[in-house]
Amino acid sequence: MGLRKFLFVGCLSLVSLASHAETLNGLYQVREPVSGQTPQERDQATQKALETLVLRLTGDAKAAQSPALAAIRKDPQQIISQYGYDAGPPESLQVDFDPVSTDRALRQAGLALWGANRPSILGWWLNDSTEGSSLVGDGQASAAPLRRAAQHRGLPLRLPLGDLDEQIVATAPNLEGTDPAPLRNASERYGADALLAVHAREEGGQWQAKWRLWLGDQREQGSVQGADTAAVADAVLLAVSERLAPRFVAKPGVSTEQLLEVQGMNLERYAALGHLLEPFGAHLQSVDGDRILYRVNGSAEQLRAQLQLAKLQPIPAGEALAPVAAVQPAVAGSAPAVAPTPAAQLRFRW
Repeated sequence: MGLRKFLFVGCLSLVSLASHAETLNGLYQVREPVSGQTPQERDQATQKALETLVLRLTGDAKAAQSPALAAIRKDPQQIISQYGYDAGPPESLQVDFDPVSTDRALRQAGLALWGANRPSILGWWLNDSTEGSSLVGDGQASAAPLRRAAQHRGLPLRLPLGDLDEQIVATAPNLEGTDPAPLRNASERYGADALLAVHAREEGGQWQAKWRLWLGDQREQGSVQGADTAAVADAVLLAVSERLAPRFVAKPGVSTEQLLEVQGMNLERYAALGHLLEPFGAHLQSVDGDRILYRVNGSAEQLRAQLQLAKLQPIPAGEALAPVAAVQPAVAGSAPAVAPTPAAQLRFRW
């Protein structure tokens, strides 16, 4: 059965189809440290968890204080499904927010959301302390603060194995340098979307870190400080999240309506693409063979970034192709009508 016929007879179940789009697990689960389990401690941690979640979903540090969220701040329980305590260390309150009611509340407040499809980041992290210099590798105890910080800030972080060859590459000059070539060559086997290079130093009982990020043609850098490695890790990943979010979050009043055509479709990819385009309010317009047309809301730059993150390839503007045929609802006893649709402003292929 062809994709068009399958879609329009109403037999497609998106829930049953696997999506290859990379998603971040636990996006709506937040842990905040506590020093006890008193009602006052719980209320303070719940408020902090709400702020963390809103920042995680919007990339906007000011969004949680929006006047439109006053009712949610006053009573966060209306979007919380459950909470409990984690003995740690550190001891923390775990708050599970309900995704549906949370998204609805934030959208009603006029906030644009960053979906669960986020760039995977390979983190090259070098710690210099009084005990010596060490590359943080996957599976090491020193990786735990980095993983907690990545989860806290809503980023899918991967770490290298930290073998001898990688230790030779992950030197301070390479991590602080402007040329990512040495790290990229060593990163190929991990298949991450972005590279994060961090050089953290302990000086006078405090930690400081310089970081650089490469994602496609995007280059970012900064420096942070903190009392310990956990604080520095959280500060770095918070900064990275705030730099990445504008690339994927469509701001209210800035988005424009676009026609998006994607080629090479099949049923499994249809499910993946629908999930990928959720933050852009995608509406299916037409299907013609393995070509599909969506009407979406978002800037062209944000759409391109999201699609290329899923490994879709842009189709050159000069590549000629007939307009996609739109399938109109059929009148009882007759075949569906087919009509031409406007040309898409954005065209991609799997």
